[in-house]
Amino acid sequence: MALLWRPLDVLLFRRPKNIFFPLSAWIIMGNHLSEPETTKNTARCQNANYQVGSSSMQGWRSSMEDAHTHILSLPDDPDAAFFAVYDGHCGSKTSEYASKHLHNLIPNREEYKNGDMGKGIKQAFLEIDRVMLEDESLKNDKSGSTAVAIIIKNGLLYCANVGDSRAVASIGGRAEPLSNDHKPNKEEEMDRIVAGGGWVDIDTVNGNLAMSRALGDFIFKRNQGQPQQEQIVTAYPEVQVYEVTPELEFVVIACDGIWEVMSNKEVVVYVRERIASGVQPEEICESLMMKCLTPKGGTYEELSSKCARTYITESIDEEDISETDDE
Repeated sequence: MALLWRPLDVLLFRRPKNIFFPLSAWIIMGNHLSEPETTKNTARCQNANYQVGSSSMQGWRSSMEDAHTHILSLPDDPDAAFFAVYDGHCGSKTSEYASKHLHNLIPNREEYKNGDMGKGIKQAFLEIDRVMLEDESLKNDKSGSTAVAIIIKNGLLYCANVGDSRAVASIGGRAEPLSNDHKPNKEEEMDRIVAGGGWVDIDTVNGNLAMSRALGDFIFKRNQGQPQQEQIVTAYPEVQVYEVTPELEFVVIACDGIWEVMSNKEVVVYVRERIASGVQPEEICESLMMKCLTPKGGTYEELSSKCARTYITESIDEEDISETDDE
């Protein structure tokens, strides 16, 4: 499964009455290790409004290319909280840069300041792409990244995304998607790709990229006759707005690696059961990563046993070969 070759990163945040779990778990195709790197970088923070747990793990990948951000109160807009997941590919420069700067650009957009938060968020996504393209250390970089970000302010939740990372809410125990995956085979995405001079081959952009919107990936953004929004791969996000009600229990933000193994409903049930048992958010992050690290959602112990059995068999075979060679 594609999941096996990707790093994992999970982030959870919680409010006193409503709980939000942006689970940033992601997995990226590419070079992989002979065994998973399961060392975790786990953290927890909270204020009067939110409790946040996060954990990241490299998994099977040879390097970690993903990032996440959780800010309980934005410095430039203290009434707003910001949570985001960045699922990097072909390197980590784009995801790292976005995780450090996107949340600063959004509240400083004039549209945002004037009350049109949705437009401000959209323009900030385009702006960070322009800034990176003007940066000498980034403009020739081949990396790209999904981005799924949530801003909560004044009782409203804004969800913005590019790529195939996803945000899902638990509303009264019911799984409700907050974002749409951007896949090349969707009609709207395919129309833009073709109009921009690209093509879709085996559900990928130009036979290469498995998502149709992303930050970075500048090799797909060279059509000077098209605006930023209409490039083969665009950084222009979809923004959904939702009211924060008592029924909104928590939100899960995760890369495609989680959703390839578990459905929206399965993740919500998994998290909800553990909340009911008093498990802390960061611990839920860790256990969800381990569950999604292995094939078909098995446990790490099952994977360990399988690897051990395989290792023993291979060792016996090698001994037999050695003995035959000696004869």
